[in-house]
Amino acid sequence: MAIVLGGNRYGKAEVRLVRIDRDGEEHRITDLNVSVALSGDMADTHLSGANDKVLATDTQKNTVFAFARDGIGSIEDFALRLARHFVDSQESIHFARVAIEQYSWSRLAVDGEPARHSFSRSGDGTRTTVVSYDGERSWALSGITDLTVLNSTDSEFWGFPRDQYTTLPETKDRILATAVNATWRHATTDDVDWEASYRDARQNLLEAFAATYSFSLQQTLYAMGERVLQHVPGIAEVRLSLPNKHHFLTDLTPFGLDNPGEVFYAADRPYGLIEGTVLRDDAPPAGPAWD
Repeated sequence: MAIVLGGNRYGKAEVRLVRIDRDGEEHRITDLNVSVALSGDMADTHLSGANDKVLATDTQKNTVFAFARDGIGSIEDFALRLARHFVDSQESIHFARVAIEQYSWSRLAVDGEPARHSFSRSGDGTRTTVVSYDGERSWALSGITDLTVLNSTDSEFWGFPRDQYTTLPETKDRILATAVNATWRHATTDDVDWEASYRDARQNLLEAFAATYSFSLQQTLYAMGERVLQHVPGIAEVRLSLPNKHHFLTDLTPFGLDNPGEVFYAADRPYGLIEGTVLRDDAPPAGPAWD
């Protein structure tokens, strides 16, 4: 029996980077969490401990900070710059993956006027990207996590199978709430307006959620992915993970009170988890960024 080394990668995870752009009276914040993973000719270091082909993870961290000195721009462009640098500058590195989370900040106001250098952390979802590069081709995923949305009506759930373990009542009017985790695959990384693509994808996710009269969260998931593909031509595929944030009507009868759909218990767990993919039927094959 032979024992061999399988797939492997290494890198620097969760490099916390904040850049303040000061070119003008109004400052701008870019707040990132950057993770780098590299793979290639790494057999020697696993089998014998030789490190002559290992770009130290501390060097990877320093590279992230050094590249930020020249500006960041869109997180997709920044990730592509890093990935191409690691592969093209290191003979032993054949593949790089750079994943970035971007945290949003909102400008504060003083007496109704926007503050020039004061901010509060926003809670409207975290922008993400995962970029991969193999020395010849590049792939890019963009997305958003923890974008919490709620419809207070226009949602039903009924007609599901019932057996001896079913206790959930059917409903023709319920709260539908979820924290949207969406990732979309770009057909190409060439000449993409990353900011416009992200803005349009996010807006269409929200509009589809708001506009869909929902009989199931699965139906809403498909409507969200479909609308993104209809309105953002550069996107080939959308993957969605939607936890069902259950809101159960609270029984107030022990207190002599009615409850006409106004008081709910927001349960955080367990929760239903609905996941799915919506894609163009002519979409190019997914690259390693999906792995």
